[in-house]
Order: sequence, then structure tokens, then C-alpha cells
Amino acid sequence: MKVSVNSKEVETDAATLAQLIEELSLPAQGIAVAVDNRMVPRAEWPAYVLHESLSVVIIKAACGG
Repeated sequence: MKVSVNSKEVETDAATLAQLIEELSLPAQGIAVAVDNRMVPRAEWPAYVLHESLSVVIIKAACGG
């Protein structure tokens, strides 16, 4: 299926948000995820089912000032 990740179209076989995060080789810690403009708590990632045309925004924490 195709989903949008940070405004880029991505083809994925992932069925859940947790699988997508793993497929994209992202760390489990230090990121926040929103789907269709709604933050998804980390505890919900394994059960959050993906479907065609979702818009996923991934924000990585950064240190600095």
C-alpha cells in the first residue's frame, strides 16, 4: 500500500504503525508519530492498523539550543 511519510509517498507492506516504524529503520525511542494530524501514543503503535493514503508525520527529537 502507499502512505505518505513526512510528505513523501512510501510503498509499504507494513500492516501496523509499529511495523512501519521498524520497516523505515527508525529508533523506537526519541520519535513522535502523528497519523492524519493526530498524535498516536507509542503504546498504540502495535495495534494501529494502517490503510491506503494515510498521512504519517514522524518527528525526531534533537538536542541543542
